[in-house]
Amino acid sequence: MKLRKLVALAAVMAMTMALMAGCGGSGSSDSGDADGAGVLKIGGIGPSTGPAALYGLAVKNGGELAVKEINEANPDGLQLEWMWQDDEHDAEKSVNAYNKLVDDGMQILVGSVTTTPCTAVAAEAFENRTFALTPSASGPAVTEDNDNVFQLCFSDPNQGIASADYIKEHFADKTVGIIYNNADNYSSGIRDKFKSEYEDGGKKVTEATFTDETTDFKAQLNTMKDAGVDLLFLPIYYAPAANIMTQAAQIGYAPTYFGVDGMDGILGADGFDASLAEGVLLLTPFTPYSEDENIKEFVKKYEDAYGETPIQFAADAYDCVYAIYDAYQKTGLDADASMEDICEAMIKVFTGDFTASGLTAESMKWNEAGEVDKTPKVCIIQDGKYVEQ
Repeated sequence: MKLRKLVALAAVMAMTMALMAGCGGSGSSDSGDADGAGVLKIGGIGPSTGPAALYGLAVKNGGELAVKEINEANPDGLQLEWMWQDDEHDAEKSVNAYNKLVDDGMQILVGSVTTTPCTAVAAEAFENRTFALTPSASGPAVTEDNDNVFQLCFSDPNQGIASADYIKEHFADKTVGIIYNNADNYSSGIRDKFKSEYEDGGKKVTEATFTDETTDFKAQLNTMKDAGVDLLFLPIYYAPAANIMTQAAQIGYAPTYFGVDGMDGILGADGFDASLAEGVLLLTPFTPYSEDENIKEFVKKYEDAYGETPIQFAADAYDCVYAIYDAYQKTGLDADASMEDICEAMIKVFTGDFTASGLTAESMKWNEAGEVDKTPKVCIIQDGKYVEQ
């Protein structure tokens, strides 16, 4: 069933419940549905400027598109307001953005987009009792000891283990190396689990590191080249990955590259020769070139609205908004409920028997630690497109 039809069905059900309430029903939480009147304010935080802007803009657009669809399909029921703040991939600015959203009446948070800013915001949201569902901040610290923060993305440990297992199975004859950012929780967290999983059984990995300020990767690349590394694992974001691939080509080094979800967006990196990404493998829950009808419909709407092909982060945000909308119907709360009451009710729904299906997975379910149960996919870039393996 297409997403549009699912939303329309939800709208019919909501209006039916409203009519029943008008004929003597209580309209309370016993019905399992929200009253539907009014506007629920959903905040979003991410980098819409700066070096990680490609991620943040994708989340901003994906969330905006989902809100527009829901509001158009359900004009007489619960409406959503999408409130966005730029954090420039900076933890302090992300906290400031969160506080601005709270001041503006935000009730639920989608974000933050990247791990380090989200970890800082999660601490604030825990203290304030704000329910948060991040589309893409995958570090364990995001949800650790924060019962109100949930992830729609794979966790870092999940990505590291899945990558190591795939490489061991499909590239057993390769000499493997890692270049990672030791100043970034996302990158180092995936590296730790990858290294532990891959080296279990006696295999060894050649390693090199960098920091946020690094722009010259020749030393790291020469370390890999001298060690005979022919498969290079990059648990990093697309901007440094683009630099690494460009500089590797300059020194005549051409390993097989394997990335994780932070690599998504490399084809659109500023000034990058996308042909250098040919053959790159990466973990992702979404490919815009899928034959799935829901995904094809989403991609067309996104391209029509924003003039570009959506990346995984747009699909993650789209799924976040739909999951929040569906879960809110089960809280029994009105749209004007307090942020604190919403938080406790949404935690109860998300840790219960609630499941959500979307573009990035079917039947997603969350545990009490805030982690989502979904299966990673491996894609390869061929002719400028992601092809599922």
